[in-house]
Amino acid sequence: MDLHLRGMRVLITGASKGIGAAAAKGFAEEGCDLHLAARDGSALETLAAQLRLSHGVNVVIDTVDLRKADDIERLASAAAQSDILVNNAGDIPSGTLDKIDEAAWRHAWELKVFGYINLTRRIYADMKARRHGVVINVIGLAGERFDAQYIAGSTGNAALMGFTRSLGGASLADGIRVVGINPGAVATDRMVILLKANAKSRFGDENRFQELTQNLPSGRAAAPEEIANAMLFLASDRSAYTSGVILTIDGGLGAGRYSV
Repeated sequence: MDLHLRGMRVLITGASKGIGAAAAKGFAEEGCDLHLAARDGSALETLAAQLRLSHGVNVVIDTVDLRKADDIERLASAAAQSDILVNNAGDIPSGTLDKIDEAAWRHAWELKVFGYINLTRRIYADMKARRHGVVINVIGLAGERFDAQYIAGSTGNAALMGFTRSLGGASLADGIRVVGINPGAVATDRMVILLKANAKSRFGDENRFQELTQNLPSGRAAAPEEIANAMLFLASDRSAYTSGVILTIDGGLGAGRYSV
């Protein structure tokens, strides 16, 4: 299926690894020009070189910390002509209410919650002026399958779900679509960090983290590419009537059949 994405300009945050890197590869395969942002400039440069060589697309990188207003402004200005924004940067830690103090909570939300909102505000304004654009928020299953062991993440993700639905419910009037994706367990370095923290809390031993994946659908986590493939469809005109909704990709985990 031709998604008609060739030549589109795509801004992806958190692009140095995991879902963000998989999204970059997927959009590059479709012939999109990329603007990749993350804190790890070395990893970004390696990925960009691979994509330029493999797909012949233009790739610009920006080393930024989206907790910082100046970095958001610099990135938004550099990527002002983006057709597609993928908000993906985030590192909210695991922990219960008594384990995550105010400083840790605010530090995490500055990147994922306010980072998404503030960058969207700037890029959305540019898209609105052109009456064209798609915003994709990569959120997370914890926003609908609440987890006291990941309370800052569950609460932050729920807030971003509300943000996505609120904005996306009105954005078609501006010629823009806003959608979200809630991945379940995805085979990334980030997932291993969270599982180890959960295993330490539950079992007293982080090395038992693999026990937490045994009951996952199909006995495995999703591949990052499986999330990216859905992202490509949502970004395309094949999904032109889709806005203000969130696609859950978790193998049925959130439906309650499985427990982890």
